[in-house]
Amino acid sequence: MFAELAIATVMVLITVVLHGGGLLILGRLMEWRERSTGQSRVSPLSFEGALVAVLSALGLLVLHGLEIWLYAFLYRGIGAVEPMRDAVYFSTIAYASIGFSDAAMAPEWKLLGALEGINGALLLGWSVAFFVTLMTRFLPARHHGH
Repeated sequence: MFAELAIATVMVLITVVLHGGGLLILGRLMEWRERSTGQSRVSPLSFEGALVAVLSALGLLVLHGLEIWLYAFLYRGIGAVEPMRDAVYFSTIAYASIGFSDAAMAPEWKLLGALEGINGALLLGWSVAFFVTLMTRFLPARHHGH
């Protein structure tokens, strides 16, 4: 159990640093867009507004994909889940906290899978907060006057 917790702790640290770095890069790209265009806000109904939203969402998906694949490679590397396709599947459903049958995972590593679920929930929540903040900052609210 100690090895499992140690590995889980290292994975949480790696994924949190990766996620934080990725969010920092996405935020800097948005600031760069603002400086280069001279516009701090764009209409959500414009092409640029749609592009900002779509590219931000894709950036977040790439981050989550990397984190899922890191866990999958770990599972495969330690022999917790085989073959690789099953490791990616298991990692995806654990990370997204969808729920799963842990029958595919070696019994001595089941706690690691559960801890990935907690880690994934935290990182997904962080992404939602980031995305909402980004959209609030760059896409102005529409006011309906009566």
